[in-house]
Amino acid sequence: MFGVVPKPLWERTNPADERNRIDLGMRLLLIRGPQRTFLVDAGIGDKWSEKQNSIYRLENSLLPDEALRRAGHDPDSVTDVILTHLHFDHAGGATRADGTPVFPNAHYHLQREQFEWGRDPAPKDRASFRPLDFMPLFEQDRLMLHDGRTGVADGVELLVVHGHTRGQQMVKVSDGTTTLLYAADLVPTRTHLRTPYVMAYDNEPLRTIAEKVEWVGRAADEDWIIFFEHDAHTAACRVRRGDKDFEAGDEVLIA
Repeated sequence: MFGVVPKPLWERTNPADERNRIDLGMRLLLIRGPQRTFLVDAGIGDKWSEKQNSIYRLENSLLPDEALRRAGHDPDSVTDVILTHLHFDHAGGATRADGTPVFPNAHYHLQREQFEWGRDPAPKDRASFRPLDFMPLFEQDRLMLHDGRTGVADGVELLVVHGHTRGQQMVKVSDGTTTLLYAADLVPTRTHLRTPYVMAYDNEPLRTIAEKVEWVGRAADEDWIIFFEHDAHTAACRVRRGDKDFEAGDEVLIA
């Protein structure tokens, strides 16, 4: 998760177990409007063998419809699912083991460039894409492909970055007063606010750094809230420019 950053540095905030694993979350975002309800990402899903569960130490992993029910929301109200990208920990819960979409009445939003990349990935991230997670959406005409930055509803905008994987989309949500950025794997945890902290998973780490300078910088300058998909403890916070790098500001509870 931290690339070339030495373990004695990252382990201060993310202690590892005996197999060098750290605690991570797969935190989804529900956006409810007067006519449409958006869910951002779909988690890792349940299409995993016992061996894979052991490797990743999967705990409390639910399909997103069940997660919504447990949180007191009706999964049938979801009209749109935004997939930031197609890696299995973001799109695994988009379909069931038989290929049925978990939200069969929803449109699934994705960048066209990411879809093409996921169908023919580079060797570096090939293992992160599983066709069963997303090809049934395409074959059943549930996938809406976008080309670059676009608004999908009033106050909901897709922003595109490429360092982690081609055509990853972040989600910017704003009511004109408060703005939240669902940063996906550009800033997966609070620790990754620091500019040099990029993942070994990133296809183009220098591009990730440049994108963080741009978007985390804008969040700091315009008082945005950054939402952390993978941080096990912090859901979201504001960010500020420190003496040497970006720093976490006030933690924000997402209701």
